[in-house]
Amino acid sequence: MGWSLGSAQIGALVTNALRMAIETRLGRFAEPGTIIESDHGVQGGSLAFTQRARDSGLLASMGSIGDCHDSSMVEAFWSRMRVELLNRKQWNTSLELTKAMFEYLEIWQNRKRRHGLPGWLTPVAFERNRIITVA
Repeated sequence: MGWSLGSAQIGALVTNALRMAIETRLGRFAEPGTIIESDHGVQGGSLAFTQRARDSGLLASMGSIGDCHDSSMVEAFWSRMRVELLNRKQWNTSLELTKAMFEYLEIWQNRKRRHGLPGWLTPVAFERNRIITVA
């Protein structure tokens, strides 16, 4: 997962998040044609984002409007993050929110929380297992 924070909803946010995902995880096991979830917003449809995805051999998936099933994993993630982090506190500064999101995403979500789809492994354990299997 890649993520980025900013005060304005611009294409650079999703492009930075995509760069983070590519640099931290994707290069280890993604094959050309790997599908990444994006949305119909200006950011997900921006030229910079779609070009970066294409240059990396990725396919940006934009599901049909109003269909909750094609992005259900992403929607479930955002729902949990809102309940477990974002709606629990008033964030006074962007730095405070950035630190909290880092801990939630990089420590809790990726290294401690077990997920059902990859056999009840954490994302980091799943990737480690996949690297060994592929190698």
